[in-house]
Amino acid sequence: MSFFKPSGSFIDNLPRIYGLYTGGFVVFILLMAVFERLGAESDTIGILFVAFTVLIYAIIGWLSRTMQVDAYYVAGRQVPQVFNGMATAADWMSGASFVAMAGGIYFGGHGYLAFVVGWTGGYVLVAVLMAPYLRKFGCYTVPDFIGTRYGGNLARLCAVVVLVVASFTYVTAQINATGTIASRALQIPFEVGVWFGLLGILLCSMLGGMRAVTWTQVAQYIVLIIAYLVPVIWMSNKQGFGVIPQLVYGDAVARIAELETLHQVGQLLPAEKVAGLKSLSVLHSTPGDSAMAAWKFVTLVACMMLGTASLPHILMRYFTTPSVRAARVSVAWSLFFIFLLYFTAPALATFTKLQVLDPNLATSIIGKAISDVSSLEWIQKWSNVGFVKLVDSNGDGLLQINEFFMRGDIVVLATPEIAGLPYVISGLVAAGGMAAAMSTADGLLLAIANALSHDLYYKIIDPKAETAKRLIVARVLLVILGAAGAAVASLKLTSILGAVAWAFDFAMSGLFFPLVLGVWWKRANRPGAIAGMVVGFVTGTLYLYNVKWGGMEPWIGIDHLRFGIIGASCSLIAMIVVSLMTKEPDAETQAMVDEIRIPKGDTVLSATH
Repeated sequence: MSFFKPSGSFIDNLPRIYGLYTGGFVVFILLMAVFERLGAESDTIGILFVAFTVLIYAIIGWLSRTMQVDAYYVAGRQVPQVFNGMATAADWMSGASFVAMAGGIYFGGHGYLAFVVGWTGGYVLVAVLMAPYLRKFGCYTVPDFIGTRYGGNLARLCAVVVLVVASFTYVTAQINATGTIASRALQIPFEVGVWFGLLGILLCSMLGGMRAVTWTQVAQYIVLIIAYLVPVIWMSNKQGFGVIPQLVYGDAVARIAELETLHQVGQLLPAEKVAGLKSLSVLHSTPGDSAMAAWKFVTLVACMMLGTASLPHILMRYFTTPSVRAARVSVAWSLFFIFLLYFTAPALATFTKLQVLDPNLATSIIGKAISDVSSLEWIQKWSNVGFVKLVDSNGDGLLQINEFFMRGDIVVLATPEIAGLPYVISGLVAAGGMAAAMSTADGLLLAIANALSHDLYYKIIDPKAETAKRLIVARVLLVILGAAGAAVASLKLTSILGAVAWAFDFAMSGLFFPLVLGVWWKRANRPGAIAGMVVGFVTGTLYLYNVKWGGMEPWIGIDHLRFGIIGASCSLIAMIVVSLMTKEPDAETQAMVDEIRIPKGDTVLSATH
């Protein structure tokens, strides 16, 4: 019996089904708490949390299996707007949002709020410029829109290339996050953890495509938002700030400013570097007072905003709604569900830092004897997997602020242990982190596989391919791409947040203006779109290479996290110039563009395109 029934019975019962699921998950949390009180080991609880949640996702993926093209690519276009909003939020709130963002704020302070501002603001661009119109078009994938709007296989192929590079870069970050979580929860090497994470990802997406991914993402959102909110609310209440941390953490920020002076944050710099780990050296709430600091903040926000509106796996989510209006409303719901986490991330980073720095709290470690800190269980366990290190640089036996090194990606995962919360909360957070990373990885791998199977294989290589063959190709590609992503992630080439920023830059460099102008400028033509994608992507990539590895000094502060500014600028210029220098699109194409902008009516493309 199929999990998804086109008759509508399943759709109609979604609130009850996911209500029962949420209640069952809460019962499971309480059961784990009882086990902990009865003496169950922490490792056992962590394993049960991760295994239980991954098993649930796998079951949903299995029950959602399909051999229907429309169901596989766009979930039958029957996903209600509220649930599509939840699925989109899960798709969006990746390992970077859940695992790395608060860690970035923890170590980088005010400047890292650019990620929060940019990622949230990006959804305004999606709502205003993209989602409703792409849904009205009726495509399966982003390259599908590019190829049909501009015509010709070359434009479609260029879009596929940009999509693959951006999405693959992004997916390696998510598999990195699953490896990080699995290595701690299961006490296995990181290099093994990435393959464990990949297995869970493939179980969720391989058989059911977008249909399976949608319903697992709704379930994953429920897990990840509970897991994110519980520890920060607990810490806030425990420290005397109340149960609404998002509104009261200003006092905690003021206290941190005092403690930074006490511990000489920004003055005591590390005497040595530890690969992949950081010490606190940036003030928490003090923005840079120079014009360059403001410029770097604004440019990072711009990259994250334009990148958000260019990411294929996000735009695909709005192809699944029943109507254009539902797509627009779905964006609003996405913003709400994303807001719940993003509004909380700065508070979590603040309260966690307070736990580490405040000598009035039992959990503080700075200024304590290194021998005592080394004996703490959470220090030992995270040290065993190489994510925490203590270095007595001055030999005085006391832990200074510049002698405590930690990987930024584990701040959220380690918070319950740092704060001395029951280990059941650590297990919950691990399950939430896995849900966040898996949900995004599912969407990304599906975006790549769908683009290659639909736009490359079916539209270019074998237009007569039967449905079964197309879906087999898509599934084989999922496995191959996932394995390649796990292999790259295991190399630890960059941080989770760094890899995600690159993905956004790649996407905006090659896709933003061809997508936006494809909707809003009738004069945009095939040569212009090809020039925009090729010039933007190539210049952005070359700039990244030269700044990151070639020894080139960044232009006006545009470093490797912001290379999309260069790529997108070149893309816009190339697209406008070439479009104006070449023949305008035919009347049929221009009429099609006019039709896209009308909210009502049937989709432009037929259901069998």
